[in-house]
Amino acid sequence: MPTIAKYSFPCSLLSNGSGDSIRYLHFTGCSFRPTTELGCLRSLTKLHLYHVGFTGDDLGCLLSNSFALEVLGIRYCDGIGCLKVPCTLQRLRYLEVLGCCNLGMIESKAPNIFSFDYEGKRIQLSLGETLQMKELRLSFNGAVRYVCVELPSSMPNLKVATISSRREINTPLLHSKYLHLKSLTIFLCAATFSPAYDYLSLVSFFDGCPSLETFVLDVSEYEMKHVSIFSDPSDLRKIQGQQHHKMKTVKILGFTSAKSLIELTCHIVESMASLECLTLETYQSSSKCFEPADRSNECSPLPIHVLKGAQRGLLAIRTYIEPKVPAMVELHVVETCRRCH
Repeated sequence: MPTIAKYSFPCSLLSNGSGDSIRYLHFTGCSFRPTTELGCLRSLTKLHLYHVGFTGDDLGCLLSNSFALEVLGIRYCDGIGCLKVPCTLQRLRYLEVLGCCNLGMIESKAPNIFSFDYEGKRIQLSLGETLQMKELRLSFNGAVRYVCVELPSSMPNLKVATISSRREINTPLLHSKYLHLKSLTIFLCAATFSPAYDYLSLVSFFDGCPSLETFVLDVSEYEMKHVSIFSDPSDLRKIQGQQHHKMKTVKILGFTSAKSLIELTCHIVESMASLECLTLETYQSSSKCFEPADRSNECSPLPIHVLKGAQRGLLAIRTYIEPKVPAMVELHVVETCRRCH
């Protein structure tokens, strides 16, 4: 897609009632400069803007004429410095803002947003009334800590959350902030994630989300520099806390021999009284073969140091985790493909 708009959309096409029947608008790779002549888009329910050259004021003019809007998606629109969603958008249910590199603030007063998806740099978020918020996706450095400490509202009815970050400091205590959250996915993926990060600090989420049933953690990294359990086999830390009686499914991807990750997994095994299924998967190729396919279809190659790291992760599972898994818990250990490596 072009990053520089070469076509200026004639907003006059939407004036004088001609846009009244439009239900879906998708602008890509153009500039958009609405004026006072822009009519009321009374039937517009979906608006997608990709690589569109306009400002926050231009978007505000467009939104102020779209009272029936239900879906708003904005991607790679670098002209926006501030996004303001007015309270007149009573029907807005889904808001997506991705990759707008000059965006500094999102201020939403729309009261019925069900799903919010943001990816980019860390910005000021003011989401207003969030009683209807059920799904949240945030992707930026420091997003895990932000959700714990700085998210403006507790979002009491949040059910599903996905958090992605390439850089974090330890997760602080979270005191029953998301009472109805049922599914939590955290991506802490990087070429090398900070070795100072303590994976055990993620235990805070279990106490802060008492209704959690599914937890997925992806810690895939190209080179692990955390302290390995094999370098420091001293006693594992234990966190004294309540038993968790709702968690059913836990999956950890990119499993390594990082000592704090072993400690987190042991805590899960020992404190999740309702746990039914635990999946631990070592580092995987970006594209995988489909066994028992023929040899022409192979996993993408992995360097020796990555394979050795995956083997250490597997050994850590067999040594420190597997013996502690209760008989009633279904354990799945997924190792790097032996056929191709």
